[in-house]
Amino acid sequence: MYRVFQALDDLIAMIEEARNIPMTNNCVVPRQDSLLLLDEIRDAFPGELDDAQDVLDQRDSILAEAEAKARELVGNAQAEANQTLTDARAESEGMVADANAQANKLVVDARERSDAMMLTAETEAAATVDSAQRQAEDTTSRARAEAERTVDDAEALYDRMLTEARNEQQRMVSESEVSRVADEEARRVREDAYAEASRRRDECDDYVEQKMADFEDVLATTIRTVQRGRAEMAGGYAYGRDSYDDGAAAGDERGYRDERVRR
Repeated sequence: MYRVFQALDDLIAMIEEARNIPMTNNCVVPRQDSLLLLDEIRDAFPGELDDAQDVLDQRDSILAEAEAKARELVGNAQAEANQTLTDARAESEGMVADANAQANKLVVDARERSDAMMLTAETEAAATVDSAQRQAEDTTSRARAEAERTVDDAEALYDRMLTEARNEQQRMVSESEVSRVADEEARRVREDAYAEASRRRDECDDYVEQKMADFEDVLATTIRTVQRGRAEMAGGYAYGRDSYDDGAAAGDERGYRDERVRR
């Protein structure tokens, strides 16, 4: 571009220094030199100017083509976005459906496990109750038999001692002191026999009471286990209900034991 400005300056200087034509504002300019400067100016312009001129000449067509291309790109982008959104919605719905199915399966499995636990607990509770009841009945039967045997032995001993004392009394009818001693001994033996029988009965009652208390503890523990299983299956209030059931069971157990101690 420097050469363009230099040639223009030379051309201007040539025109300013040219001879004037009389009676006019015109001047005589050397043709050859002027053409050379003009050719030099034209050649000095960069080729990009031609390209720029071509662009200017084709501006409308280029803009129209660019707008068409932009609209095409926007349409493609919009279509791709819509397809992506559709795919995302379908995938999201599939994930939600899978999650719901998995959640339902977990709920069903939990209910089945809870039902199985409840059935097992109820079966064990029933077995424990039956076993404890049989054990209590067996213990009571043995205790009663032992008490009856003790009473029978005491009565037999009393009868034998009384018979011996009477025989001895009849043999020593004249000796009143001996007869009195024999009677006292017979009464003592009888009282000892009844005391032993009473002690055996008390021991039997204490043994039966202890077994029933142990059975009560086992039954209370089993009931609490069943109640916790029901509360877990119901959901949401297990802790409060277990605490209430435990407190109630503990209160009943303490009340029963206090009543037993008072008896």
